[in-house]
Amino acid sequence: MIRLRGHHLLCLLGFRGMGYSEEFCVNMTVIYERLRMEPDTEVVMTEGPDDICAYYPQDKPPHCEGASVYGRDALVLERLGLQLDRPLPWSEVKGRIAVEIESHDISVICATCPWEPYGVCREGVGIVRRGESLPPAPVR
Repeated sequence: MIRLRGHHLLCLLGFRGMGYSEEFCVNMTVIYERLRMEPDTEVVMTEGPDDICAYYPQDKPPHCEGASVYGRDALVLERLGLQLDRPLPWSEVKGRIAVEIESHDISVICATCPWEPYGVCREGVGIVRRGESLPPAPVR
């Protein structure tokens, strides 16, 4: 089971190998590839830091506990009708995203995210809305 906070559901769709550090990217790649290759993997929504935040670099200004991040989490969970601490298969979560989130929503939901201008999360939402498979993570 993988513990995820709300906004990381969208980050995972847009993961293309970029991140805050090498260690962070390696962890994100492991999670991304597991979900991509094993869509029945259960994920459980958590409030606050999750299995992705666990690898956020200690030498960077902390943002995992920021109010704007919690707000983004809550918005995503509400839009998707997901509850905290209730395990669901990744395929179901991805299916909800495909129905409830449109590519242009990313510019609103993630307006304060430093990764938003790259457009990769918008692209990822578009991929799942079209029913296509997410691309493999870049080889590190």
